[in-house]
Amino acid sequence: MSTKRPEDCQNMEQVRAEIDRIDDALVDLIAQRFTYVDRAWQLKSRPEEATVPWRIQEVIDKVEARARDRGLPPELAEALWRQMIGWFIQYEEQRLRRERGEPT
Repeated sequence: MSTKRPEDCQNMEQVRAEIDRIDDALVDLIAQRFTYVDRAWQLKSRPEEATVPWRIQEVIDKVEARARDRGLPPELAEALWRQMIGWFIQYEEQRLRRERGEPT
């Protein structure tokens, strides 16, 4: 499928096709990110290590800056990343608890 710029889309079918293409790419990238999160919990020893406040802020700052540079509202990027990071932290905590034989 060829990529169309937004202004080259002549109808909603074309717009939706482009959104679907981008969604596929986003899922692929998040899946790739997940593999690193999955490795991260294996390198930690306690559930408390899943939350690293300075690192969370560092990631958010970078994402907001990138969003601004790309013309994306930084508030949107921050909200998306905080949601994703929160889910990943929960995942790590659960895996670490399970590994230690603690209730999840």
